[in-house]
Amino acid sequence: MNYQEALSYLDGLNIFGVRLGLSRIRRLLELLDLPQDRYRTIHVTGTNGKGSVSAMLAGILLRSEIHTGLYTSPHLVSYTERIQVDGQPIGEQEFADCLAVVRGCIDRMEAEGAECPTQFEVLTAMAFYYFAVRRVEYAVIEVGLGGLLDSTNVIVPEVSVITNVSMEHADRCGGTLEGIARHKAGIIKDGVPVVTAASGVPLDIIRHTAEERNSDIFVAGEDFHTNYLSCDGHTQRLEFSSALLGISNEPYELHLLGRHQVENSSVAVMTAALLHNIDSRIRAKTVDEALRLVTWPARFERIDRGRQTVIVDGAHNPAGMMALRDSLDLYFPAEQRVLLLGILRDKDIDSMLDILLRPNDTVVVTTPHSDRAADLLDLSRRAAPHVQHVEAVADNAEALDRALELANGEKLLVMAGSLYLVGGVRQLLERRDAL
Repeated sequence: MNYQEALSYLDGLNIFGVRLGLSRIRRLLELLDLPQDRYRTIHVTGTNGKGSVSAMLAGILLRSEIHTGLYTSPHLVSYTERIQVDGQPIGEQEFADCLAVVRGCIDRMEAEGAECPTQFEVLTAMAFYYFAVRRVEYAVIEVGLGGLLDSTNVIVPEVSVITNVSMEHADRCGGTLEGIARHKAGIIKDGVPVVTAASGVPLDIIRHTAEERNSDIFVAGEDFHTNYLSCDGHTQRLEFSSALLGISNEPYELHLLGRHQVENSSVAVMTAALLHNIDSRIRAKTVDEALRLVTWPARFERIDRGRQTVIVDGAHNPAGMMALRDSLDLYFPAEQRVLLLGILRDKDIDSMLDILLRPNDTVVVTTPHSDRAADLLDLSRRAAPHVQHVEAVADNAEALDRALELANGEKLLVMAGSLYLVGGVRQLLERRDAL
């Protein structure tokens, strides 16, 4: 099997859609000889920020000279981005070879009369198997959807991390904020410490679950804090405090922009402190060094292209849009803006637009590479009352050209709305710079 054959096989699995449950992944991993049990793990869920926190934690482990795996989703451009070891994506042929092994186990499952696993379950099994083959010491595992019934929820981690909880995927997670919180809390294991930035009712549910499972819980804003000090446009200066850890106003720098990354980094620092208790290689020095170096593409990512400043952000729900708007207001309060937007139709589009857009904004709407993309003219119609000017350009490359033309190096260009959009247009922007 080569990489293109692997992609074709994965595409064929899309017919099964999203089917929450653990029976298929458990049997698949049994046939793979339980690869997920051969290394330590950190499990990360949350409505927003889980990818950023996962990237920070993987960076901290790697800077501590620990052989580290990282599993995230979705990808921006290539499936290989989802499975990384020591900061490097799996190679295309390695990806195909892993899928060939997993496919053999799927064939055995179907011969037994079992259901075929979903695409995400297959990718999860591939990641777990690859990490075992590469003999990683730790793997940071990001939840795909929810937590309780997500295919990653077959591990017993060293720490469970729940970044925050807001309304998303309610149709698959109980229909309410409380239901979503219960799904996120589902990753908590007996006796495994929990770090969270959740608040309100979701925090009550997470705290109750932790108590039921005899798990210590560490809550942002109660047990640890991070304060914003300043930003030079590329790096944030922050300070971390925790009375529990005996730390008061310890400064550090974060090479990720975004007001939301202040809290995300706080969660990562607290998690690293807990990991230090089981692995002395993880020290304050390596945490500081890692956070000064960490990158996470398309998460309030700044790209300077000559005179043109571009912000690329995969904000794809109201909470993400609120974080994006807050960060834009913090770092670029007086800048005029051109926004290149593409949103999926199953999102809360009106709330997202209401949060993000300002009356003097200019908007170019385009179509994300997804069969769930919102209708272009409908999105344009919904955006129009919020701003001074809207244009609809279906082709992403043409939409990027038009947005750059409208910004003209004088206005801030913001690309957002869906990872299915920003990954592709970010790549288009990089190709322009390479010419």
